[in-house]
Amino acid sequence: MNVLTDFNQIVKELSEKLNSLQNPIRILDSINWPANIRHEFLKHEGKMLPEVNQDTYLSKNLGYNPQQLQHDFFALETEISKKLGQLNPAGALLIKMCREFRVVLRMIEARGTPAFHALSTELYGGAHDIFHPGEPSLAELGIMLEKVLEGMRHDFLPQDEKKLTAEEAVVILADKLNTSMKGIPVKVVISDGIVSDAAAGSDTIKINKDAMFSMRELEILEVHEGWIHLGTTYNGLSQPYLKALAKGTPSATVTQEGLAVLTEIITLHSTPERLSKLVSRIRAATMATDGADFIEIYRYFTDKGMPCLDAFTITSRAFRGSIPTGLPFTKDISYIKGFVLVYNLIRVAIQLGKIDRLPILMCGKINLDDFKSYAELLDNGTIMTPSFIPPHFSDFRGVAAWLSFGKFIGNLSFEKLEQDYAHLF
Repeated sequence: MNVLTDFNQIVKELSEKLNSLQNPIRILDSINWPANIRHEFLKHEGKMLPEVNQDTYLSKNLGYNPQQLQHDFFALETEISKKLGQLNPAGALLIKMCREFRVVLRMIEARGTPAFHALSTELYGGAHDIFHPGEPSLAELGIMLEKVLEGMRHDFLPQDEKKLTAEEAVVILADKLNTSMKGIPVKVVISDGIVSDAAAGSDTIKINKDAMFSMRELEILEVHEGWIHLGTTYNGLSQPYLKALAKGTPSATVTQEGLAVLTEIITLHSTPERLSKLVSRIRAATMATDGADFIEIYRYFTDKGMPCLDAFTITSRAFRGSIPTGLPFTKDISYIKGFVLVYNLIRVAIQLGKIDRLPILMCGKINLDDFKSYAELLDNGTIMTPSFIPPHFSDFRGVAAWLSFGKFIGNLSFEKLEQDYAHLF
């Protein structure tokens, strides 16, 4: 073996150890509320705070000891430092992942306490974070998008009827994925343990047994959960050495959600209603950050005409891992944060003539902060180009044209355009 081959084998060995340690950690499973909480809250017509406290979380069987696992990640971090070094790109990435998973475990330990929100913010970011001085915060960006969506005439847009049951959705979505992700093992199953209508695991999309779906919603699930979340997991596992790219840390989740939302939009599957749902999640997290309790946020949405069940679902997402009068779990902030970061990365890559680097986005669960490190590892053969690339990313020239045109249009004044064209309608 040559030196590079020996090095890559060490990367593979350490990467597989990290995957093994991470495998039992299920963040959302550990913080989701029991199903009976929703039933009791709606039975009392939203007038009583949900009975959720620290004991609610302590009663869950995690299947592992968080403190022991933290120790194991620290031991692995030490081993990585000794064998790969802290300055080597592969070593630095693996060490960073170990440290982030240790924070994840501390957050899980802190469920139902004030420390939970602080650790969540450390991992996912907070509602009032900004990208640069003087720019809008993430919460303000969400409000800006909310106003744009509210200004649209939704009543004149065709509504997609939700007439497909969970059982029907499983069959249809599985068929779609087997066609668009041919050769990739993907499962679609019914679940009663998730808050949202659907969620992606490593190779499985879970469908909420109580949800109803429109055909468009299944198309969104295909591109969002399938092409991006499952696709990047598959690409990470397909890596010959750095297989830890299959395991998403919270910082990688920001990239994942941004890439998934951008994919919905570029493929023309998203709708104002879909974007409004994402904006509502950001609004809930922001209100909870600013001190609103569960009932106040729930009523905010029902007063705007949102069905009670949907209002409960969105509000409970913000309080997962917390208590109904506590500060929020901030993962839902990652939708708008990730979208801005991914969108800008692609725009800069186009402007710098680095469009050939963009497939790195699909190599696995990556963190944009480390994009240069991934490029170095791609150049030296430690990571490989992605096995699966979604159709809209198979030729980034089309994406480049779309973004360039969008930037051009964005410079035009809508007020003036409205004056010029309103009379035609």
